[in-house]
Amino acid sequence: MLRTARALAHEVGVEAVTPGSGAALRLLAAAGSARAVVEIGTGTGVSGVWLLRGMRPDGVLTTIDVEVEYQRIARRLFQEAGFPSGRTRIITGRALDVLPRLADGAYDLLFVDAAATGFAAYVDAALRLLRPGGVLALNGALAAGRIGDPAARDVETVTVRETIKTIRESENWVPALLPVGHGLLAAVKS
Repeated sequence: MLRTARALAHEVGVEAVTPGSGAALRLLAAAGSARAVVEIGTGTGVSGVWLLRGMRPDGVLTTIDVEVEYQRIARRLFQEAGFPSGRTRIITGRALDVLPRLADGAYDLLFVDAAATGFAAYVDAALRLLRPGGVLALNGALAAGRIGDPAARDVETVTVRETIKTIRESENWVPALLPVGHGLLAAVKS
C-alpha cells in the first residue's frame, strides 16, 4: 500500500518521506503516545500513514496542504490503510493561515514536510501548539546533503542551518538531528 502511495507521489511530483523517515515518525508518535498530531504537507499521505500507525488508536491526524488533488489521494490512501475517516482531519489551505486557528497546547507532535523557507514560522507555531513534552519534527534537515558544506549559501541551506542553530540554542527545545531520509530534526518542547 505504501509502495502504491509512493508511486502516486512520484506521478504527481511529490517527494514522499523515505521508509527510514517514516519509521522514525512512527517511533516518535508511539513514544509520545500521540493522540493529536499536526502534519504540514499532506502530500499523497505516505507520512500520514506512518504517523497514524504510531499514534494511539483514538488519535486524530490533522493534515494541512494547499493541493486538493494530493489530499484526495491521501484520503483514499488512509481509507485503504484501514483508518476510519474520523482519525484524520484534512484541511486545505496554506499552513501559516490554518495554524493560527488550531488550539494552543493541544498537540503531541507537529511534523513539517514543507519548504525550508517556512521553518522559522513553523517552529514559532510549534511552541504555541505543542504541549510540554510534545515533539516537533522537521523533514529535510540535511538540506539535500548541503548542510555540512560551508560553501553552500543557498536560501534553503542557510534557512535550515539557522533553524537548527535557533532550536539548539533555545531553552524551549531538546533537539536531535536524525540522519534518516533527508534528515529529520526532532525536538522535544521543554
